[in-house]
Amino acid sequence: MNRYKVIVNPISGRGNGEQSIPLIKSLLEQHGLSYDLVRTERPGHAIALAQQAAVDGYDVIVAAGGDGTANEVLNGLMQAKQTGADAAMGILCVGRGNDFAFGVGVPPTVEAGCDALAADHRRLIDVGWVEGGLVPQGRYFGNGVGVGFDAVVGFEALKMKRLSGFASYIVAALKTVFLYYRAPLLRIEYGAFTVTQPFLMVSVMNGRRMGGGFMMAPDSSPDDGLFDLCLAAHVSRAAIFPFILRFMKGTQATHNAITTGRAEHVTVRAVEGVLPAHADGETISIESRELAMHILPRQLKVVSPETA
Repeated sequence: MNRYKVIVNPISGRGNGEQSIPLIKSLLEQHGLSYDLVRTERPGHAIALAQQAAVDGYDVIVAAGGDGTANEVLNGLMQAKQTGADAAMGILCVGRGNDFAFGVGVPPTVEAGCDALAADHRRLIDVGWVEGGLVPQGRYFGNGVGVGFDAVVGFEALKMKRLSGFASYIVAALKTVFLYYRAPLLRIEYGAFTVTQPFLMVSVMNGRRMGGGFMMAPDSSPDDGLFDLCLAAHVSRAAIFPFILRFMKGTQATHNAITTGRAEHVTVRAVEGVLPAHADGETISIESRELAMHILPRQLKVVSPETA
């Protein structure tokens, strides 16, 4: 019988994590699952909890939170894997964006998420690795790395006290239009290609979506061994507004300012300016000048519905 370790971030989703605990317990018990539940107490705590749970022999380590919690659990599981522990990852969506869950087919409600845990269908997915900035030692990621405009949107969304979910990212995106509209000169190497020009935004995706509703890579697959890239060149401030609408629809690839591509390795260097950046919503750079990313094919088992 599977043993589940449920790691809940109580402050995720503006407190929705804590409020969801009674429902999570009730549903898991209805399914007859054997589980232990623990709350995170500080940033980075879920990494240690997930790693230890995998070493202790739990079969499925469940991240109950948003993308930050999922990223920490993923990092804990990947670290445990280096010692021979090979637990699967489950996800219950109680956070703001839940973009990693979306990319691997995990349903958005706690009820459907618990149904998926009980069904225990697993898929192998790729995992990204990024080095540089605030993580010179490196960090794993499951959904994607955002550099430039996208990262600043995330920084601004975190400052909001009243709004949550996709609404907070929409307002943050509109605010960022007036804060970050001068594209830095970047040198980007991916696959056999090298391009040097001003880029407003660089998205290196293993998943499909960021910010709860911006389809950075609508055709991306998390198990194809490749990153999907979306490179947005400099455009005027006025042009950014319709740009945002295109990303909401996932139709930006037809715009002449957008370059798309696929690669196993990506390096982004700031020739002029700096690289504000995040990985799965976690800040990894504020003023650094270089980031390097590569993909690790089919490294992590994730519990998601068979029809995902």
